[in-house]
Amino acid sequence: MSHDPSDLSENTAAAPHPRVSDPSSGIRSGPLTGVRVLEMSGLGPVAFCCMHLADMGAEIVRVSAPSRQGADHVGYDGDPLQRGRSPLYCDLKASGAVAALLGVVESCDMLLEGYRPGVMERLGLGPGACLECNPRLVYGRVSGWGQEGPLSLAPGHDPNYLAIAGGLHPIGFRDRPPVQPLNLVADLGGGAMYLLAGVLAALACVRDGGPGQVVDAAMVDGVASLMSWVYGARAAGNWSNTRQDNVMDGGCPYSSVYETADGRYVVVAAVEPRFYSALLSALGLDAEAIPSRDDRDSWPALRATMAAVFRTRTRAEWVLDLEGSEACVSPVLDLDEAPSHPHLKARGTFITTPSGAIPAPAPRFTETPSSLAPAEAGAASGVLAGWGVDPGIVARLSGPEGSTP
Repeated sequence: MSHDPSDLSENTAAAPHPRVSDPSSGIRSGPLTGVRVLEMSGLGPVAFCCMHLADMGAEIVRVSAPSRQGADHVGYDGDPLQRGRSPLYCDLKASGAVAALLGVVESCDMLLEGYRPGVMERLGLGPGACLECNPRLVYGRVSGWGQEGPLSLAPGHDPNYLAIAGGLHPIGFRDRPPVQPLNLVADLGGGAMYLLAGVLAALACVRDGGPGQVVDAAMVDGVASLMSWVYGARAAGNWSNTRQDNVMDGGCPYSSVYETADGRYVVVAAVEPRFYSALLSALGLDAEAIPSRDDRDSWPALRATMAAVFRTRTRAEWVLDLEGSEACVSPVLDLDEAPSHPHLKARGTFITTPSGAIPAPAPRFTETPSSLAPAEAGAASGVLAGWGVDPGIVARLSGPEGSTP
């Protein structure tokens, strides 16, 4: 119906895409142009949040330890999450460094950190100290377990937070262990995106005359929030606590993944009756001659019937006939194939860089478009001077105890 997906190996984008900012031009775009952010260097949620802020036009100075100078591999061919920052390498344990950095905080709109609870306080850069010198500051912090609670100081990673909030158990096959959904849910969804929403809401409050405040984004809280509809369905008796036994967890035969004749896969999401009828028609199946979709005890038999049909044709053949139809069938594309899908190329969803394709900034704005932030956004010394930071503070941070390249 739409295209021939037999060759999805080309990694180019045909459509115009958001421009890459040129830091030397002095021109930035995006709805956050003029917003000043101090980022305490770290992996995962803070980096992902700041990537979005940079693409939306914010100016970000990233504070890292001097040992990271020359070691950070940022940019489109390194870690694209680190793009759009002006690096500041500073030993925060050196004499006068914290006082100097508090001088920078006075000129910031936001400070973002992702350390374990108590670390910033021990450095002398906790919320109390920072809000004292800048009462309009938005102080964003993200952690796995939250700032308090029995596990607040425990180490952990995405699957730990996902597991304890109930988000890992429902994912995967019924007769196998749960499957980790990359680090999309806790780190990036429950952590970074909740931090992003929180600091932008707090910034709007400040600009409406409100006070600065602390935004506490805990990944366990974010995962639980993302699971709101599942917990609601469970409370209403509409969600089985057994894995792969529900409409949206792969257990439902008309909302599931099927292997095709060439060993590839398509996903089906024909949930509504109208779409289900279209699916049966496309598969050549008679609703009266197969198990009922409404009888959960018959789901295994119905799945086996559909699986046998899908194995009769290749993925390309199914997609050619069904993609875009009311049967709600899509190819399961790998990381090399997805950037070349015609729909994503038409939208410019991916941007081609010398090292390959990376996702374009999202979401999109009609009046203040975001752009792909540069790999590095210029010297921190120049950015800080533009923020009105006292020249003496800039010199101190640029001295032997710190470096602003």
